[in-house]
Amino acid sequence: MTENSAVLSRCLIGLLVLLLSAPWSGAGPTLTPRNLLAGEPELHQLGRDIPAVQAALLPHGEWEPFPRASDRAGWEGLASATRERLIADGDAALAEGPWLTLPATKYLDYMRNGDRRSYQAPWADRRNRLKALVLAECAEGEGRFLDAITDGVWAICEETSWVYPAHIFMQRAGSDLPDAREQVVDLGAGETAALISWIDYLLGPELDTVSPVIRTRIAHEIQTRILDPCLNRADFWWMAWDTQGHPINNWNPWIVANWISSALLIEKDPELRARHIEKAQRVIDIFINSYPADGGCDEGPSYWGRAGASMFEALDWMHGASNGRISIFDDPLIANMGRYILTAHVGNGWYKNFADANARTFVDGALTYRYGKAVGDDELAAFGAWLWQRQQEGPPPNLGSIGRVIPDLFLAAELAEVPAKDPLPRDGWLPDLQIMTARDKAGTTKGLYFTAKGGHNDESHNHNDVGSFIAYLDGLPLIIDVGPEIYTAKTFSDQRYEIWTMRSGWHNVPLVNGVEQAPGRNFAARDVNYEATDEFARFSLDLAAAYPPEARVDAWHRAITLNRGISLELTDTFVLAEKGGPTAQHFVTNRPVDIDAAGRIVLGPFPDAPESRSAAIHFDPQKLNVRITNFEVTDSRLVGVWGDLVSRIEFVVTSPELHGETHLVIKPSTP
Repeated sequence: MTENSAVLSRCLIGLLVLLLSAPWSGAGPTLTPRNLLAGEPELHQLGRDIPAVQAALLPHGEWEPFPRASDRAGWEGLASATRERLIADGDAALAEGPWLTLPATKYLDYMRNGDRRSYQAPWADRRNRLKALVLAECAEGEGRFLDAITDGVWAICEETSWVYPAHIFMQRAGSDLPDAREQVVDLGAGETAALISWIDYLLGPELDTVSPVIRTRIAHEIQTRILDPCLNRADFWWMAWDTQGHPINNWNPWIVANWISSALLIEKDPELRARHIEKAQRVIDIFINSYPADGGCDEGPSYWGRAGASMFEALDWMHGASNGRISIFDDPLIANMGRYILTAHVGNGWYKNFADANARTFVDGALTYRYGKAVGDDELAAFGAWLWQRQQEGPPPNLGSIGRVIPDLFLAAELAEVPAKDPLPRDGWLPDLQIMTARDKAGTTKGLYFTAKGGHNDESHNHNDVGSFIAYLDGLPLIIDVGPEIYTAKTFSDQRYEIWTMRSGWHNVPLVNGVEQAPGRNFAARDVNYEATDEFARFSLDLAAAYPPEARVDAWHRAITLNRGISLELTDTFVLAEKGGPTAQHFVTNRPVDIDAAGRIVLGPFPDAPESRSAAIHFDPQKLNVRITNFEVTDSRLVGVWGDLVSRIEFVVTSPELHGETHLVIKPSTP
């Protein structure tokens, strides 16, 4: 057993509860979760702990995490401006007219040309419109929106499948139109099931006044589309018993959280509810056990919202629906998985963005606050409150899931009064993910900041980027990781590494003998070391093994040092087996680049902040030639972050010997 596995076992990561020696009565003890080894898909084992789960759960209808629409005091207690906004959004949705159609040929667009958005965009519009109508009716309480809600619910129930076209491959008929004879469960099915389930919770009696058949239909569709397949099948890859080549990732907790809420809200049979929760616990247990002790999310911060945060939701639903008797919020790993998002924040809404993460991403402040409170992390809770308070300064964000929107609404008064703070830790180290962060001084974005990674090239949502680093100056990007373009069929195909943003050639790593890094678990960092003092922070590693044999590299030792308040230095010492193609250092930036003197390159002000400081890269012109490649950005996802141009600065070794060293220093201009 590895040290990490031992830690997980000692922490009792699994969410299954022990059988109680006697039926629960009164307050009773808190049920203690236990570990269950992964890889047990046999459904006959489901009954093992059913009595304990059933005893722990509140009866159907007694779990009320937030006010139903009939609780007028609750909804009218919201700030008047909030209620007015919700009603105005509902009026806008009411004025849209007939509900959008979703033609079969639009569903086929993904199979025909890889376009995910032509179907998913109107699919999402339907659900966002319905959410707006529901919240408006809850806020107003006059029945004015009920007919439109009925039409929306009915239209969604009439969809042959709630599964995204890109995910329909899970059905036995393969990637084509949905086969109505088989319901499979993906992210879209989970999100839709949760939306419809929460509508039943919020507006059930009100919908009965339109027709009692509506709720009957809702229950039938939830049962058919998510509850039955989740309970009776064990072959969905996201359940992680048989991953079918997929890494365990955010699908697992995202779907499980929605499965749990649907089961708790819709399933009336006590034993069946317990069976759902028990199996969902075992499924998400595999996800939790896949995480390192440091809690790091290898999918990056923009996926944390549907990885660690969705896991928190699943735990929170079970905690609430059992009056706290099902809980692992005191587990250090759960706390670390939450704290990851705090340490991933560079400042001013920028995040370190290795893998398929965006450098600018929305993190739900209220959800982060709830997470911090649940695990007793005051800094995480304060960070969540800080995020939420900043998010109130602009237009209200589209938070997506209604199960997140409503708790946020009812936390608003509390969040407005919470002492909020972005701690901006000086140093951070995730030894299992091999990712570090360092800044000149804690609590401020002023000065230099950098983050660097080791790891391997088979991480979830992987880019070939072993040894890469990202740098910021005064809280604004300086040396960047471009991140992913809008997803297409190619993104998750065997052509993934033909995409420029996924290749090491557009990351801040070397080109060795004309060869880029290769994808795969074996292409990994070696001899990774991290050190931090008041004067400096240093990260070093050997990244030779990240390159395929044709690179002919025996060793490539990289050391990156932040000299606090002074400079950022990068020193690469290499040993080649033989000389071949060009060997070069790559730095990627979206700042203007000016070669203003021998041995000095100036990175100008950040494009969106003309008053921001510039920085100079110093190098030895006797050893390195400079070449600049400009890339015109057309992808709308990237343009929104970086603008329409990024540049790659190539420091090409002029006469590479078998043994060599390159040394580059980044110094900010005087404030």
